[in-house]
Amino acid sequence: MNVLSIAMQLFVVLFAITIHEAAHGWAAYRLGDPTAYNLGRVSLNPIVHIDPIFTIAVPVLLTLMGMPAFGAAKPVPVNPYNLRNPRRDNVWISLAGPAANGLAALGAFILLLVLKFADPGVNRFLKIISRTLFKSPEMLRAALPKGIFPLEGLALVLYFVVLINIYLAVFNLIPVPPLDGSGILMGVLPEKYADRYERLRPYGFFLVMALIMMGVLTMIVAPIEIFIDVILG
Repeated sequence: MNVLSIAMQLFVVLFAITIHEAAHGWAAYRLGDPTAYNLGRVSLNPIVHIDPIFTIAVPVLLTLMGMPAFGAAKPVPVNPYNLRNPRRDNVWISLAGPAANGLAALGAFILLLVLKFADPGVNRFLKIISRTLFKSPEMLRAALPKGIFPLEGLALVLYFVVLINIYLAVFNLIPVPPLDGSGILMGVLPEKYADRYERLRPYGFFLVMALIMMGVLTMIVAPIEIFIDVILG
């Protein structure tokens, strides 16, 4: 994969985690907790959300390995004592981040379809990248048109927006602390079981790493990727 593709992915990762964390902060603010708002975290300025390891180092490493860029930001602080109904409200706050990524992916996908049907060059380009982008970088480089093609460049950015936002949304919905899925599950479980579930939190990071190494995220996202490639191809 060339330097331009890597740069595009890193830009999209930064965009995806920014809207993800800003959505958490916005939802908390709307539900009565101004903690994130007062700290400037209800913002589309990516600088306030950056974590040196998970926002920069991890995405760079993944792209250099030829994998889709993926990352995380500093968690948005939430004070449950400010919420009107902490158990219920935490569900909505947890859901806000993945929902923002899902909407971003859907919007980019619709724009891709518009470009696909409006421009034959983009249509051919999308067929190439959907079949070769992460499967055969050599074939991708050989098949890409030489020169400057603004619409094809826009299509590639939108393609990354779709994939990376889907990855981020699905990953965060896994019900393992500290991921957003755990906050959703905590809010719907009876309190007795929620308290027991909360005991997993100290081991959450190790559980998440184990799931990633076992390829669970890939298995979950693979059908969605296939669907996207079929539509675009």
